[in-house]
Amino acid sequence: MKHTYNIHEAKTHLSKLVEEAAVGEEIIIAKSGKPKAKLVPYADEPRREPGRYKANIQLSATFFDPLPVEELRAWEGTSK
Repeated sequence: MKHTYNIHEAKTHLSKLVEEAAVGEEIIIAKSGKPKAKLVPYADEPRREPGRYKANIQLSATFFDPLPVEELRAWEGTSK
């Protein structure tokens, strides 16, 4: 369920609003009746694991070969 509070009310009852958000309530903080912020429960982000998808990436054997001269010239914008 969504609840909207003005900034003054939110400052006065911040602890209560944090507890409500922690259990899944959607808390909207408004200024002059216009929504400005949303209070949501904190969730730990999963740790990044370098190389986690290494087995899923396949490069061709020629991926790092130099470009042919014609293609290199095209990228450089030269004709000679």
